[in-house]
Amino acid sequence: MKINVIIVDKKGKEPLYAPLIEHYKKIAKPFAKVEVIEVFDKEIAKAHDISPDAAQKSYTKALEKYLSSGYNVALDPSSKEVDSHDFAELLKDKTEVNLYIGGAYGFEEAFLTKCNKAISFGKITLSHKLVKIVLLEQIFRGLSINNNHPYHK
Repeated sequence: MKINVIIVDKKGKEPLYAPLIEHYKKIAKPFAKVEVIEVFDKEIAKAHDISPDAAQKSYTKALEKYLSSGYNVALDPSSKEVDSHDFAELLKDKTEVNLYIGGAYGFEEAFLTKCNKAISFGKITLSHKLVKIVLLEQIFRGLSINNNHPYHK
């Protein structure tokens, strides 16, 4: 199984979060290959200076190429909230899952409708860097649930 976490965020190693990212990728290895893909280009940077709508459109343009394969799930705060078991169910019996974290302005409706599913981890707002860690932990938790690993207990 392959899981891609695709996030609209500037590339780079964050000294605080990098060890956690590597930790979750490593412990998930027995169940799935987890990759983090950071997407941020000049068009996104320019669009941020224009308007939230322009920014959302630039995210869609940058992320569309990843939609062509796998099961696509967007993280969207206004979508249905899921718990760890619901999330595990999204991963079950899939060969490739793409999980999307939007930019500062979230996703436009057009992108959300192109995904197989949109989910929420709750109503709180988290920084992009922190939600990436939360998502990676939930990926490992979901894989643990699906593989009867004791981590979730």
